[in-house]
Amino acid sequence: MSINVPLHIGLRYTRAKRRNQFISFISAFSLLGMALGVMALIVVLSVMNGFDREMKSRILSVVPHGFIDGTPELADWRAVADHVRQHPEVRGVAPYIEGFGLVNYGRGSEGVQIQGIAPEYQSDVSVVESRMLLGSTLQLQPGEFRVVMGRLLARQLGLALGDSVTITLPDIRITPAGVYPRVRRFTLVGVFEVGAQMDQRLALIHLNDARRLFRYEGVQGVQVQVEDIYRAGPVMRELAAELPGELRVRDWSQTQGSLFQAVKMEKIVIAVLLGIIIAVAAFNIVSSLILMVADKRSDIAVLRTLGMTARQIMAVFVVQGSTVGFVGTLVGALLGCVLALYIGPIVATLEGLLDVRVFDPSVYFISHLPSQLLWQDVLSICTVSLFLSFLATLYPAWRAAKIEPAEALRYE
Repeated sequence: MSINVPLHIGLRYTRAKRRNQFISFISAFSLLGMALGVMALIVVLSVMNGFDREMKSRILSVVPHGFIDGTPELADWRAVADHVRQHPEVRGVAPYIEGFGLVNYGRGSEGVQIQGIAPEYQSDVSVVESRMLLGSTLQLQPGEFRVVMGRLLARQLGLALGDSVTITLPDIRITPAGVYPRVRRFTLVGVFEVGAQMDQRLALIHLNDARRLFRYEGVQGVQVQVEDIYRAGPVMRELAAELPGELRVRDWSQTQGSLFQAVKMEKIVIAVLLGIIIAVAAFNIVSSLILMVADKRSDIAVLRTLGMTARQIMAVFVVQGSTVGFVGTLVGALLGCVLALYIGPIVATLEGLLDVRVFDPSVYFISHLPSQLLWQDVLSICTVSLFLSFLATLYPAWRAAKIEPAEALRYE
């Protein structure tokens, strides 16, 4: 009968009951630690993927995918818009003027991003109109000085529809009476909610009102929406090469890139920290194998006298340690995938049973725990776990291969 002797013996050692129960405990602890580490990594990375997906879907549904700005302003924006619309990957174009200011009301003041829009074009590049809670962006009429705000911003200021607010710009005007900041009163005619940061820092006014407020003859530029957000960069570069004149072209990765880079860096740091659990489990494999080698010295000596080579003895303990790592990784991967797929319903069930809210919708932008399981993450985690398990077996296996039969059997 032809069998792989090191594989057969290594698997037998893994299943066999040991005289020293402490070794069995360490082996079981190693397997448990490996499973917990793999499971925790898969679940945490899936949750972070879910947050990243939610941020991109919410923020990029409001923020245009690209911007084409004049230097310092765009005089004939309609000609630029007509040319941009001819690109097959462009879905919509709208003019805009953007600036910053301070909104003042009875409860206090808030710094905001002020955006002048053309309501009839804005729905081509943003979902704000479809996310209106009160009023409509179509109520923004030129010369009426009306404003639409995010829900959290209106809530922080204690505003209701019809209230008048004062917008102060970081600019001054010189009059015979002295130097004064630029101030204008606006009436709130709409409140939107997109479930992102824009809910607490974005105020929309009509494009013509923005011209008067920021002293523009034309517009600052045009906003561009493309079919695929991940193609925004190449599309904007193609448009920059085609358009005449001195224009500044940007895409969402430049305007919002720092936010998504921070999430990516946070994901890497958490992965490294949780990876320490797997490393500790690998060290436990080293400990259990070293104790196993000491416990099986006489067995190793007998196997050597029966003709097994040092390489085969080494393979026996590599198989044994790798089996513990493989089983722990497999169990952890299965549990982690199941938990990552159902973490939302599980958290919702616990909230109902314990009568607590993990994410209060009045405070956070989301009311559930998002999760997105990526097979690339599972494959990477399992590969690293198996590799560490294999590395952990090398030193104890080498020690076992160095045992001399005569020395081991001298007192047997």
